[in-house]
Amino acid sequence: MSAVIIIPARYASTRYPGKPLVMLQDSAGVRKTLIERSWDAACAVLDATAVYVATDDVRIADCVSGFGGQVIMTDPACRNGTERCAQAVDVAGLTADVVVNLQGDAPLTPAWFVADLIASMVANPDDMVATPVLRCDAQTLKNFRDDRAAGKVGGTTAVFGTDMNGLYFSKEVIPYLPPEGPDPAAQIPVFHHVGVYAYRRKALHDYAAASPTPLEQLEGLEQLRFLEMGLAVRCVVVEGRGRVFWELNNPVDVARIEKVL
Repeated sequence: MSAVIIIPARYASTRYPGKPLVMLQDSAGVRKTLIERSWDAACAVLDATAVYVATDDVRIADCVSGFGGQVIMTDPACRNGTERCAQAVDVAGLTADVVVNLQGDAPLTPAWFVADLIASMVANPDDMVATPVLRCDAQTLKNFRDDRAAGKVGGTTAVFGTDMNGLYFSKEVIPYLPPEGPDPAAQIPVFHHVGVYAYRRKALHDYAAASPTPLEQLEGLEQLRFLEMGLAVRCVVVEGRGRVFWELNNPVDVARIEKVL
């Protein structure tokens, strides 16, 4: 089964304009843009046959071309990354069995997260959409709570059923936890939704043909359109293996990500 990775990237982010071109410095002092570090993360996935950046902005396109990446230009009217991936597939005539959306604000995404996602699509040929979820550790849960207490929209959490299909995704911390927090002796029952998706091409086509849905618009979470359309989204539990995962959602996240780098 063939799989390609598309990194959707736009300049006009509501929360953080120009985010893809923000510079991130690692421990060796090397400075790269967020989009290049996301590209590096995608290229580490050996199961993918090609990597593309889908954008509507010439500044991002020039940056990607400058470090040797492949660009697919898309329409500014694309409302989210899934719509942009759908259009990129059509524009470039991609025929891969599975299209992976690796969001351009997640440079800390380990290659095995994506490999596990692709493996799940191979093992479950009837699945149309899949996405990884990672059980929160104490620090990640604290980051979630700190962001919400400060009025910031940070990462996303997910709840799913015994069949592993997503029940809901939210920018609030779900499920509800008492103020004193979970039992220290128990596993934290909160799962961080990792901003990666694997789609069959038909799922992308159907998604792009549908209008934005109420919960999608309220939460600002593109994957909710699938749930509101009645299409299952399989949640694939991945393991951190000691690696810290966090997306660049707000300016405060630059320091968090650079600390990991």
